[in-house]
Amino acid sequence: MVAVARVHKGPPLPVPAAPPGSAPVAPGVDMIEGDEGGVVFLWAMAAWCWSPTDVASRRLAALQLVSTRSASRAAVAVAFGVDETSLWRWQQRYAAGGVAALEPSARGPKRPSKLTEEKVGEITALRSQGVAMAEIAGRVGVSLNSVSRALRPAVPVLRPASEELVPLARPEPRTEERQAARAGEPIEAPPVITQGSSLPLAGALVILPALAATGLVEAAGAIFTRARAAFYGVRSLVLTVVFAALVGEPRAEGLTRIDPADLGRLLGLDRAPEVRTIRRRFEALTTQKRSDQLIAALARRHVEANPEAAGVFYVDGHVRAYHGKADIPKAHLARMRLAMPAAADTWVADARGDGVLVWCEEPGASLVGELRRVAVEVRALVGPDARPTIIFDRGGWSPKLFAELVAAGFDIATYRKGAKPVEPRSAFVAQRHIDEAGRAHDYLLADRNVRIPYDGKKRYFACRQITRLQDGHQTQVLTTRADPDPAPVAHAMFSRWRQENFFRYMRAHFALDGLDSYATVADDLTRAVTNPAKRAAASAVAEARAAIATAEAGYGRAAKAGVTGEVAKAHAGLGTAIDGAKGHLGELEATAKATPAKAPLGESHPDARRLDPERKRIFDAIRMATYNAESDLARLLGPHYARSEDEARSFLREVYHSPADLEGGAGKLHVRINPLSAPRRSRALAELCSDLTATETVYPGTDLVLVYSVKGFETVQLLPV
Repeated sequence: MVAVARVHKGPPLPVPAAPPGSAPVAPGVDMIEGDEGGVVFLWAMAAWCWSPTDVASRRLAALQLVSTRSASRAAVAVAFGVDETSLWRWQQRYAAGGVAALEPSARGPKRPSKLTEEKVGEITALRSQGVAMAEIAGRVGVSLNSVSRALRPAVPVLRPASEELVPLARPEPRTEERQAARAGEPIEAPPVITQGSSLPLAGALVILPALAATGLVEAAGAIFTRARAAFYGVRSLVLTVVFAALVGEPRAEGLTRIDPADLGRLLGLDRAPEVRTIRRRFEALTTQKRSDQLIAALARRHVEANPEAAGVFYVDGHVRAYHGKADIPKAHLARMRLAMPAAADTWVADARGDGVLVWCEEPGASLVGELRRVAVEVRALVGPDARPTIIFDRGGWSPKLFAELVAAGFDIATYRKGAKPVEPRSAFVAQRHIDEAGRAHDYLLADRNVRIPYDGKKRYFACRQITRLQDGHQTQVLTTRADPDPAPVAHAMFSRWRQENFFRYMRAHFALDGLDSYATVADDLTRAVTNPAKRAAASAVAEARAAIATAEAGYGRAAKAGVTGEVAKAHAGLGTAIDGAKGHLGELEATAKATPAKAPLGESHPDARRLDPERKRIFDAIRMATYNAESDLARLLGPHYARSEDEARSFLREVYHSPADLEGGAGKLHVRINPLSAPRRSRALAELCSDLTATETVYPGTDLVLVYSVKGFETVQLLPV
C-alpha cells in the first residue's frame, strides 16, 4: 500500500499559539522553566524537557536549539541564563564525551587533603627559616600550590561593606600587621580587598587573568626566599611594579607620583610600598642571584602556553646608555649614532614579537657569538625534536655559524650581506600570504638556491635565497627553510619589525632603558681589549710621515729654484735632517709593528667597572611578563574592537586608568569598570570583560574568583565570530 499525502486546500492554517506562561526564545521557539523542571516548545509542540535535577538534559536542549538553528547562540544563552562561552564549553564536552560529559563536575577535593596539621606546621617552620617554596614542596612531598595554600593566613579577604558601596573608600589601616613585621614576626601581609565605588585605577585589575597566564607571581614567589619578616611580600612587590608600569610609572621613583592608597587597593593593602622600600627589598632579592632562574621559568611557561608562536624566534641586541661616573665599557648606540658608555643586552622574542629571554652581553660581544648561546637556550625550551627558525639581522652574518646552527637542528633566516647579484625581472612571481590575523600580504618574490663561500672559499654553505622586489629595490633573504611556498618565509623575515616594536614600546612605556640601579661590579681586568699603545704608535708613525713629506716638498721646491750662499748651507742641513727623520721613522714603524693590537684591560683601565645586571634583570623579567600579558589582552580585544590593530594598547591604557567598583561575595570579587570615553569602546570593553570572566581567574593570594563587567553594559553578550 502506498501512502498518499493529503493536501490542505482551504485557507492557511493558523500559527500555533505559544503555550500559556512560556517565554519566547526565538520565532517559533518558547520555553517554560520552574520548580518542576523545564520544557522547550517548537511551534507549540514539546521538543525537549528535563527535571529539576537533570542538568545534562537541560544543557543538551540548549545545544540542540543551536545545532538545529532553531535559535541563535545569543538568544539561547540569554534564555538559559549563561554566556556564549559556556555554550561553547558544553559543545566541546558533548563532542568529546556525549551526554554524560554534560553532567556538572563535582567540586571540591577528589581525595583527602595532604595538608594535615603536621604538614602545615612543617611547611610553616621551613618557610620561617627562609627556605624557598619550591624546595619546601620537595621536602614535604606536596605540590607548590599546596605550600602556597598552607602559608596563606586564615584572615578575611574582604573588607566588610555596607549595603551601599562607599565612593572612594579608603583602605583600613594595617597597623597591627606592620608592627608585627617590625617586631620580627614571620608575617607577610595577606590581601584584604577594600570594597567601594569609583575607586581610582581599579580598571588596571583587568591585567590579572593575562598576568596569571604568564606565571609571574607564582614563579617569583617560588624562586625568591624571604630573608626576614616583612609586611610586603614578594607578591606585593611584583604586583607593585606591574601596576605602576601599567599606569605609566615603570620606574621606582615614579611611585611618588601615584597615590599610595590608590595603588594599595589594587594590592589588597592599605598603601603601596614607598620608593625606598622598593629599592631596599629588591636589593635584598638581588643578593640571592636568582634572576636567571626567574627569566628561565617565565620562558618555559610562555613557550608551553603559546606553542603556536614557538616555531620562530627573533634575536637582536639592545643597548642601554649609561650616564654615571663609573668607568664603563663603551658600546655603539645605533639610535644616537655614536659610541658611549653603555650596557648591551641580547633579547629573544617569539613569532609574535613577545619577549621570551634576555641576558646581559659580555663587553665587546658580537651577535655571532650570542647566537651560539641562543641556540642552547632555545633548544632547552622547545625540546630535542623541534626545529625552530632563528631570525636575525646582518650583525649575525657568518656562514660558518649558519652551518653550526643547521647542524644543531635549527633553520635560519637573515639578510644577505656583501655584494649581491641582481635577479632579472622575469624571475619574480607574485605571492600572497595570509597571516594569523587573516590579513593578506602581497610580495614579488624570486626563489633560487645559492652557495655562500667561507674559510677562504675552502667551504660553502648551501641555502635558499628569496629575493623581494619592491619599488625597484631588491632585498635578498637567505634561509634554510624548505617551505614549498616562499611567501611564509619572506613574511617571517620581514616581520622582524615586531621585535623592533617590542623595543620601542618597552622604551616608551616600561622603562626598558632605565638602569634601575647604578650598582657596578669589577670588570675582568684580564679581558683583551684594543691596545691604546698601538693606536698611539700608529699616530706617531703617521705624524712622522706627514712631517717628512712636508719637508721633502719644501726641499724639492728650493732645489728647483736654485739656492746659493747661506741658503744653500741651510738647504744642505735640511737634507741631512730629512735623512735623520727617515731613520727615526723606521724606529717608529718598528715600534708600532712590535706593539700588540690587544692588551689586558687592566693595563689601560685599572678601575674598569661593569653595571651589575642582577636587579635590572629582575625588573626586566617583571616588565617583560607585563608586556606579554598586555599583548594577550590586545589579541583578546581584536574580535570586539574594529580598530584594535592600531589602538589596542592605547585602549587598554585608558582602561588601566579607569575607576571601578570593587564588591565581593559568595567567593567572587566583582570589578565593575566605569564606561570609557565612547559607547563603542565601552561595548568592546564589556565583551572583553566577558572573556576575562570566563577564565575564572583567582585574585592572587585569595580564593576570590574575579568577575569583570562595565557599568551599564552588564548584559552584553559575546557575538559569534
